[in-house]
Amino acid sequence: MFSQFSSYQPQLLSLLRIVAGLLFVTHGTAKVLGFPALEGLPPPGLSLAGLSGPLELLFGTLLVLGLFTRPVAFLAAGFSAVGYWAVHAGQGAIPLANGGELIALYCFVWLYFVAAGPGPWSVDAAMKRT
Repeated sequence: MFSQFSSYQPQLLSLLRIVAGLLFVTHGTAKVLGFPALEGLPPPGLSLAGLSGPLELLFGTLLVLGLFTRPVAFLAAGFSAVGYWAVHAGQGAIPLANGGELIALYCFVWLYFVAAGPGPWSVDAAMKRT
């Protein structure tokens, strides 16, 4: 019934990367630029919490562009895993209860891009064509 959508798989892969990257960027902009303004954000500085904003901004931007997708996704997956275990896991075993469901999902989405690549709508794909 849904097999006719299979032909759109490459474009949907790119769309997933772009949307997930944009959402990741908003975590960085909230922490680095204060937009959107959120309460309880980590203070800036040379700590895991302080570095999370700039890294989310950098990784998210590169992933939106599809530039160096596989290595950036690998780093972002590791960053997300460390964030989950350092911040959320100590607050309970269930991600929904410990507030870590989003970062756990990001971890596996980024891991998927390590294996799947960026899709056709990316700087990486454009550089391959030239």
